[in-house]
Amino acid sequence: MDKPITTILFDLDGTLLDTNELIMQSFERLLGNHYPGQYTRKEILPFLGPTLAETFNKMDPSKTEVMIQEYREWNMANHDRLVAEFDGVTEVLTQLANNGIRMAIVSTKRNDMVRKGLDLIGITQLFEVIIGLDDVQRPKPDPEPLLLAIDRLDASKEEVLMVGDNFHDIEGGKNAGVRTAAVAWSAKGPEFLSTFNPDYMLTHISDLYEIVGVTAT
Repeated sequence: MDKPITTILFDLDGTLLDTNELIMQSFERLLGNHYPGQYTRKEILPFLGPTLAETFNKMDPSKTEVMIQEYREWNMANHDRLVAEFDGVTEVLTQLANNGIRMAIVSTKRNDMVRKGLDLIGITQLFEVIIGLDDVQRPKPDPEPLLLAIDRLDASKEEVLMVGDNFHDIEGGKNAGVRTAAVAWSAKGPEFLSTFNPDYMLTHISDLYEIVGVTAT
């Protein structure tokens, strides 16, 4: 029998924060400058999830650093205008914390941008640990960032759940030996995520109540 889940690792973008429009517009503007007319929104969608370096290295490694800088400048300047939480996030995560569920962020974003997003909706204090791109050599789906979060929390893998909106999160969770939950509100859709066989598919963030055994009030 599975042990009760006491610890949840969350991805950020597309999972807790609706940054999809910010990311899409950041890519549209950048790629429109460097590769005019070559990328539609549908073709940009696979870029949501991987690190910027991974994405731009596949296009032209000689331009990676310049493109990362341009992307981040526009993204940061427009962050607060285009970012919001998904429905129920603050309420549900606050209740989970109040019921003793320990939480961490495991993201492929730089740490400063992770904190910028969490601060924007006022939930930074709910997370005991924040693991961003600056903390690891190998981002998700490598297990390194998840294992680092688990180590810093001094948690047991048997009691950990990884929640995310992309295959990097699900495969990262499996590689780290923890249970996984995909979010149906992912920009890539539940059908895509189902192919990676997560243990749970959340249709709303409040589905976590039942999974961890917390009574909603």
